[in-house]
Amino acid sequence: MTKRRVVITGMGAISPFGVGVDKFWDSIIAGKSGIALTKSIDSEKQPVKISGEVKDFNPEDYLDPKEVKKMDRFTQFGMVAAEEAIKDAKLENIIGMDPYKIGVIVSSAAGGFQTFEKNHLAILERGPAKCSPFTIPMMIVDMASGRIAIKYGFKGVNKAVVSACATGSHSIGDSFRSIQYGDADIMIAGGCEATICNIGIGAFTSARTLSKRNDEPQKASRPYDKDRDGFIMSEGAGILVMEEYEHAKARGAKIYAEIIGYGQTEDAYDIVAPDPEGHGAKKAMEFALKDANLKPTDVQYINSHGTSTGLGDIAESKAIAELFGDLTTNKDLLVSSTKSMHGHMLGATGAVECIACIKVILEGVVPPTINLDNQDEHVANLDYVPHTARKKEVNTALTNSFGFGGHNASLIFKRYKNE
Repeated sequence: MTKRRVVITGMGAISPFGVGVDKFWDSIIAGKSGIALTKSIDSEKQPVKISGEVKDFNPEDYLDPKEVKKMDRFTQFGMVAAEEAIKDAKLENIIGMDPYKIGVIVSSAAGGFQTFEKNHLAILERGPAKCSPFTIPMMIVDMASGRIAIKYGFKGVNKAVVSACATGSHSIGDSFRSIQYGDADIMIAGGCEATICNIGIGAFTSARTLSKRNDEPQKASRPYDKDRDGFIMSEGAGILVMEEYEHAKARGAKIYAEIIGYGQTEDAYDIVAPDPEGHGAKKAMEFALKDANLKPTDVQYINSHGTSTGLGDIAESKAIAELFGDLTTNKDLLVSSTKSMHGHMLGATGAVECIACIKVILEGVVPPTINLDNQDEHVANLDYVPHTARKKEVNTALTNSFGFGGHNASLIFKRYKNE
């Protein structure tokens, strides 16, 4: 069976820089940090007082106010980013299309943390009768996919993929497969997350994963730097409209890029720590290259998982250097972590970083890794594009996402050519 080509025809994003792909892209190319003191919760008792909150987000500006009350913040993000992507792809009206060939995989790693916290407190303080009847549909991670389908009438493949911080990338990868093998002609795919609340910040703080650089929020996320002390909790959403190539051509769709490779593995090592040698990460990238029928030297840019954690940064850099070569053998490869600017959006982050890769290919500019002042001698000798964006023609870009539990996902995008 010949696998079908899959292209990207729409993009939508919500990030700590605000609503929209342009705000996200312009900010990361400028080397701007979206990290600040947390305002949405009382951080007095929290050891971590900084995060990547979405600024000035009023859901009623985009969604039916009556429905907003029945949605957790993560679903609101997913709905708004999906609307941007669907409008970008000119898919608001699907008359003449088969709705059973249009699917949605928009997922969240955590689901409705804020809803859970709010209603649990209501039960403790005022009794079970005060729990909202909408608690369950607001909490469950598949609700963004379901609501997007209901709004637009998409009746095809519909689910949520949960793999911790690899969630967004797995959602896009599984959507890629759905189109390749004919289950769908169009997929709305990505991730959305909103875990900046007391339980979210408190739990990750207890796990000793978050940076406590409260006095310097914009310098707190520092992948590959020897002074890093953890990642920054962020929130947002990233959505792609993915489409079978001939279908996109037939309707005159604008094509941004082509997705050509997907690799996925499991470390089978630890519930939170990565394999210290990066074996699973390396194999995921190998599988993605094989799927794309590429050699390592065909890739010019890698958007790394690069969370700003000690073990993770070292393991991933080892895997990249072993597969692609380091600066002594491959001077053409650029690697950067955009999490240095937007923080870690958990289940949304892989999808947002896919958008970064697509924009790199389109614009010929690679975003930097900011705050890389003193490179850790234990990370591999790679060009991490420190501090400042760099002009470079990129035809092929790879992105990595790794999650608690050992989940690994790698995706490859290439410049679109009408062949």
